[in-house]
Amino acid sequence: MSAPTTTGVRGGFRLEGVHKVYGTGEAAVHALRDINLEIPPGELVAVLGASGSGKTTLLNVIGGIESADSGSIEVAGVRISHRRPSSLGRFRRDHVGFVFQFFNLIPSLTAAENVAVMIELTGRGDRRDVPRLLDAVGLSDRAGHFPAQLSGGQQQRVSIARALATDPDLLLADEPTGALDVATGRTVLELLQDTSRAGRGVVMVTHNEVVSTIADRVVRTSDGRITSVTRNDSPADAAAIRW
Repeated sequence: MSAPTTTGVRGGFRLEGVHKVYGTGEAAVHALRDINLEIPPGELVAVLGASGSGKTTLLNVIGGIESADSGSIEVAGVRISHRRPSSLGRFRRDHVGFVFQFFNLIPSLTAAENVAVMIELTGRGDRRDVPRLLDAVGLSDRAGHFPAQLSGGQQQRVSIARALATDPDLLLADEPTGALDVATGRTVLELLQDTSRAGRGVVMVTHNEVVSTIADRVVRTSDGRITSVTRNDSPADAAAIRW
């Protein structure tokens, strides 16, 4: 299985002194504390940590889903810190694709229509590319099937095709294998690894140590802080890992 091709190496980002707090006073939760992180373009990054460690909040501020309270954030050459919501919306549309743990497909649309709707909503991409995108994730024979007619792994692969439909610089995946069995999870991880090797940046949140072994770089989080960043010079083959 191979990811849709892209041109060049894309999707690097840099965060400097980033803080994010939910609530105020004694009820305040410091989700991110003085985050400093620089990732070059074209890498597959695994963000690893326990529940509540800040890894999903980190993914959200990189993707412009949430704004940081302070600090500087630059993604794919675009400075996104302190932007208005409408401006962040344009940034997400133009630069970022999202893959969620529970797929978020529209039940009343077929696989092909779920991919095409992203093109229609954003005005980016070309509907004529939908068959190619589904073929790239191994689902050309399921184009006319509705989500309820697809397995969990097939639904997740549709969500990846949908995320790639607008040709993003950076693909963000929040626990993309969390709802899948090992065999289908490996298929999804293989696709994410292929996407990175094709030149896009990929950031994957996980709590699974084994899953993180396929990454070029592993970022560990705890209590809203980054505790380590490790470069992996020999990433595992996603098709071969077991957990």
